[in-house]
Amino acid sequence: MNKVLLFNPRAVSNKNYRIPNSILQVAAAIDSFFDWVIVDGNRETDPWEVIQSHLETGDFMFFGSTVMPGPQLKQAIPYTKKIRELYPQIKTIWGGYFASNQYEVVLNSGYVDFIINGPGDVAFPLLLQSLVDDKPYEFVQNLIYKLPDGEIIKTTKQSMVDQDSLPRLPYAKLNNFYPIEGYLRPTHLGQKTIAYHSSLGCPFTCSFCAVVPIYEARWKGKSAQVIYDDIIQIKNNYGGDAIEFHDNNFFVSEKRTVEFAKLIAPHNMTWWGEGRIDTIDKYKDESLKIMADSGCKMIFLGAESGSDEILDSIDKGGKQTGAQIKAFADRIGKYGIVPEYSFVLGFPGPSNERVMKQIEAEIKFIKEVKEINPNTEIIIYLYSPVPTEGSELYQKIVNAGFSFPKDLEDWLNPSWENFDLRKNPLTPWLTPKMVDKVKNFETVLNARYPTKTDAKVTPFQSQVISSIASWRYKYNILKYPYELKFLQKFWLRYRQPEIEGFASE
Repeated sequence: MNKVLLFNPRAVSNKNYRIPNSILQVAAAIDSFFDWVIVDGNRETDPWEVIQSHLETGDFMFFGSTVMPGPQLKQAIPYTKKIRELYPQIKTIWGGYFASNQYEVVLNSGYVDFIINGPGDVAFPLLLQSLVDDKPYEFVQNLIYKLPDGEIIKTTKQSMVDQDSLPRLPYAKLNNFYPIEGYLRPTHLGQKTIAYHSSLGCPFTCSFCAVVPIYEARWKGKSAQVIYDDIIQIKNNYGGDAIEFHDNNFFVSEKRTVEFAKLIAPHNMTWWGEGRIDTIDKYKDESLKIMADSGCKMIFLGAESGSDEILDSIDKGGKQTGAQIKAFADRIGKYGIVPEYSFVLGFPGPSNERVMKQIEAEIKFIKEVKEINPNTEIIIYLYSPVPTEGSELYQKIVNAGFSFPKDLEDWLNPSWENFDLRKNPLTPWLTPKMVDKVKNFETVLNARYPTKTDAKVTPFQSQVISSIASWRYKYNILKYPYELKFLQKFWLRYRQPEIEGFASE
């Protein structure tokens, strides 16, 4: 009667799903105390049918779901609502940064009972045990819940736990539900790519980042040895020739990175992770060479802007500058590691003219980066507010009249899904002319320099479309690039790596 159903809502529309590390971490936390099952929305044709078949047994007391904004809401919201209607005795618990950042609208829905506000390794099992024993739970840290009188309670934040002390992820049990081989997808990195999460949080406080309110500039990582042991366990038992590290900031510790690189080097595995330019730029040349020799093929880096003024206004932290962004693209390229730079265009400004000038300046800067290192992969986002409350950026978006939906089911509107993918900003300061300029430049840029992460695009196709786009790119003629859009859609079937990842299928 006390069993736990853990749900991973569908996050992708194709087969580019990965090992569900976040929900598997929760499963590991309760594995010694509660029976549990996992339903992965990415692996089921009809997840609700499977969920209902479990709940109809009457053995389940808890439904837990990880919830990220965007596509996952399309299943998390209606399924949780159905559970409340059909099985009102079941306690519903959400985790993930959507639930933590939008906790008021989530709890006011009436069908989510608790939110795990950050890591659930300790909070989740303590909450479940308190509910089973009918004991108070107000002293359980990392919780958000609503009292009968409508007051919302946020309990204190727990200190970050030593990641090596946590139970290992139950891969064998996951394999009983869904064969792990099915999660090891072909990507630009390899034919069987392992997704792995080696750390939590980030030591910086960028005001546009969704994880800042949750982790509050804290970071904890597993040791290099534990990471290596886990990867080799997966490789030996289920396969694997490449690794995607899905940490918010994998490269915080140079010592840890180098230790891992040395351990994994003999196994001929390529790997990718996310980091900061100003952090990795402090690495010794020897460290960068060790990383490259070990198989580090590409690093995702938040360049954000070439403007030092904007970097300062968004609380980027650290010591990143426009000059450093360009210099690092050159430096890392010498080791054969591809820098994958993301830029955010359309930050709020005092006037339409200033915002447009910012967009034009970023376009110019991106072209300068490509001139320095043509292999630099460029990811372009339109600014979508997820600002830290109290920051200068937060005040700017409030003053501009932006607000999030007040009703949870309004998040199911397709425009809000695109909002989280940072392709449809819904921000009052971005005019259609500005959005068109950004998207048209993105079209021209991606045609002039087709991404090398898409294995379906042949060298011949890349050469042809690059030649066709060269005059637009050189002379900055961005309006109406219909011929390029047609070729990208119907000939190259262009894949956007910022949305679809590295899959080669």
